Amino acid sequence: MVGSVIVAGARTPMGRLLGQLKDFSAAQLGGFAIKAALERAGVTPEQVQYVIMGQVLTAGAGQIPARQAAVNAGIGMEVPALTINKVCLSGLNAIAMADQLIRAGEFDIIV
Repeated sequence: MVGSVIVAGARTPMGRLLGQLKDFSAAQLGGFAIKAALERAGVTPEQVQYVIMGQVLTAGAGQIPARQAAVNAGIGMEVPALTINKVCLSGLNAIAMADQLIRAGEFDIIV
Protein backbone atom coordinates (compact mmCIF):
# COMPACT_ATOMS: atom_id res chain seq x y z
CA MET A 1 0.00 0.00 0.00
CA VAL A 2 1.23 3.46 -0.91
CA GLY A 3 1.62 5.83 2.03
CA SER A 4 1.30 9.58 2.30
CA VAL A 5 3.29 12.18 4.20
CA ILE A 6 2.90 15.87 4.91
CA VAL A 7 6.10 17.44 3.59
CA ALA A 8 5.42 21.11 4.43
CA GLY A 9 2.80 23.41 5.80
CA ALA A 10 1.91 27.06 6.06
CA ARG A 11 -0.96 28.99 7.52
CA THR A 12 -2.47 32.40 7.18
CA PRO A 13 -1.56 34.99 9.80
CA MET A 14 -3.89 35.71 12.70
CA GLY A 15 -5.38 39.17 12.63
CA ARG A 16 -7.83 41.36 14.44
CA LEU A 17 -11.34 42.02 13.20
CA LEU A 18 -11.11 44.86 10.66
CA GLY A 19 -7.33 44.92 11.21
CA GLN A 20 -4.45 44.86 8.75
CA LEU A 21 -5.78 41.80 6.88
CA LYS A 22 -9.28 43.19 6.27
CA ASP A 23 -8.61 43.99 2.61
CA PHE A 24 -7.61 40.39 1.74
CA SER A 25 -10.20 37.80 0.77
CA ALA A 26 -10.08 34.27 2.16
CA ALA A 27 -9.01 33.08 -1.30
CA GLN A 28 -6.12 35.56 -1.38
CA LEU A 29 -4.95 34.50 2.08
CA GLY A 30 -5.30 30.85 1.09
CA GLY A 31 -3.22 31.54 -2.00
CA PHE A 32 -0.45 33.01 0.15
CA ALA A 33 -0.50 29.91 2.38
CA ILE A 34 -0.45 27.48 -0.56
CA LYS A 35 2.41 29.33 -2.24
CA ALA A 36 4.45 29.31 0.99
CA ALA A 37 3.80 25.60 1.61
CA LEU A 38 4.85 24.72 -1.95
CA GLU A 39 8.05 26.75 -1.60
CA ARG A 40 8.88 25.06 1.73
CA ALA A 41 8.26 21.64 0.18
CA GLY A 42 10.28 22.35 -2.96
CA VAL A 43 7.21 21.60 -5.09
CA THR A 44 6.28 23.68 -8.13
CA PRO A 45 2.66 24.64 -8.84
CA GLU A 46 2.88 22.53 -12.01
CA GLN A 47 3.51 19.39 -9.93
CA VAL A 48 0.29 19.75 -7.91
CA GLN A 49 -2.37 17.27 -9.04
CA TYR A 50 -5.27 18.15 -6.74
CA VAL A 51 -6.20 20.86 -4.23
CA ILE A 52 -8.45 20.18 -1.24
CA MET A 53 -9.08 22.92 1.30
CA GLY A 54 -11.39 23.27 4.26
CA GLN A 55 -13.20 26.55 4.87
CA VAL A 56 -15.70 27.05 7.65
CA LEU A 57 -17.31 30.37 6.74
CA THR A 58 -17.83 30.32 2.98
CA ALA A 59 -20.60 32.94 2.79
CA GLY A 60 -19.53 35.69 0.41
CA ALA A 61 -16.37 33.82 -0.62
CA GLY A 62 -17.59 33.05 -4.14
CA GLN A 63 -17.56 29.72 -5.90
CA ILE A 64 -15.06 27.03 -4.92
CA PRO A 65 -12.73 29.03 -2.63
CA ALA A 66 -10.15 26.23 -2.93
CA ARG A 67 -9.95 26.83 -6.69
CA GLN A 68 -9.56 30.58 -6.18
CA ALA A 69 -6.78 30.07 -3.62
CA ALA A 70 -5.03 27.55 -5.87
CA VAL A 71 -5.09 29.92 -8.84
CA ASN A 72 -3.82 32.75 -6.60
CA ALA A 73 -0.88 30.46 -5.72
CA GLY A 74 -0.07 29.84 -9.39
CA ILE A 75 -1.70 26.42 -9.73
CA GLY A 76 -3.34 25.93 -13.12
CA MET A 77 -7.08 25.88 -13.76
CA GLU A 78 -6.82 22.31 -15.06
CA VAL A 79 -5.99 21.04 -11.55
CA PRO A 80 -9.12 19.79 -9.75
CA ALA A 81 -10.04 21.66 -6.57
CA LEU A 82 -12.46 20.84 -3.78
CA THR A 83 -13.67 23.01 -0.90
CA ILE A 84 -14.87 21.14 2.19
CA ASN A 85 -17.19 22.78 4.73
CA LYS A 86 -17.62 20.55 7.76
CA VAL A 87 -17.34 23.35 10.30
CA CYS A 88 -14.50 22.62 12.76
CA LEU A 89 -13.66 19.37 10.97
CA SER A 90 -13.06 21.06 7.57
CA GLY A 91 -9.25 21.12 7.64
CA LEU A 92 -8.86 17.64 9.11
CA ASN A 93 -11.36 16.25 6.60
CA ALA A 94 -9.33 17.81 3.75
CA ILE A 95 -6.16 16.12 5.04
CA ALA A 96 -7.93 12.76 5.46
CA MET A 97 -9.37 12.92 1.94
CA ALA A 98 -5.97 13.78 0.45
CA ASP A 99 -4.47 10.82 2.31
CA GLN A 100 -7.15 8.48 0.96
CA LEU A 101 -6.61 9.64 -2.63
CA ILE A 102 -2.83 9.19 -2.35
CA ARG A 103 -3.13 5.75 -0.72
CA ALA A 104 -5.58 4.70 -3.44
CA GLY A 105 -2.94 5.58 -6.04
CA GLU A 106 -5.08 8.30 -7.66
CA PHE A 107 -2.65 11.18 -7.08
CA ASP A 108 0.89 11.77 -5.81
CA ILE A 109 0.90 15.48 -4.86
CA ILE A 110 -2.12 17.10 -3.22
CA VAL A 111 -2.37 20.46 -1.48
